[in-house]
Amino acid sequence: MKLHVRPAERLCHVIGALLILSGLVHLVVFAVDGGPWYGPVSWRKPVTFGLSFGATLIAVTWVTSYLRIGARLRTVLLVVFAADCVVEVGGITLQAWRRVPSHLDMETPFDTAVSMMLAVGGGVLVVLLTVFAVTSFRHRPTGPTGMALAVRSGFAIMLVALASGAAMIARGVVLARTGHQEAAYHSTAPLKPLHGVSLHAVLVLPALAWLLSRTSWSETIRLRVVKVAVGCYVVAVAGAGVWAVLTY
Repeated sequence: MKLHVRPAERLCHVIGALLILSGLVHLVVFAVDGGPWYGPVSWRKPVTFGLSFGATLIAVTWVTSYLRIGARLRTVLLVVFAADCVVEVGGITLQAWRRVPSHLDMETPFDTAVSMMLAVGGGVLVVLLTVFAVTSFRHRPTGPTGMALAVRSGFAIMLVALASGAAMIARGVVLARTGHQEAAYHSTAPLKPLHGVSLHAVLVLPALAWLLSRTSWSETIRLRVVKVAVGCYVVAVAGAGVWAVLTY
């Protein structure tokens, strides 16, 4: 991992850690308060979104240090990304405490505003992460043996997560707007495994490449291990994709 940490990177790391802490705190809240774990109204959402967004923010902040991108542009993109992560987790957490669904809830003007804010925030995430993904393929990422493949594969697989997330929101909004509110809440279930599996490849694969760089193995072996890991991840994503198609 890079030793020199810029102020923007440090800020993103702190925000990511706070989001993870928020997820853990709400796990304690769930243990004390109880209630359902699944469903549109549960403590699961602030837990999983806090942990997921926190880990993703820290991972993207680190991984983009290997991209050949201007320092100023990267700083702006990371700060916007961090702010968007806070908005997403904040909105979801607010609605959990209000005991109402966070996404696709059009019951009141306020709930509609929160749902649309989260949807717009999701669109911003798609744009930012797509910029990073395209950059990784336009210019070969730096780093130890296997890192370029890991970074490119991680971002490519993350695009699957972004596409599945957008599909969930789009289908849910259409159902909610046409008066099928309950169906909207349940419409996202088939795509959730695909979304979850593909989202964190950008952390898992580069982390593996970095760990391998700390071993005494030859570059050939390290690259081969990364290739196998990428292949296994692709199989997992494909399996989740098949499940989504069969249950959609």
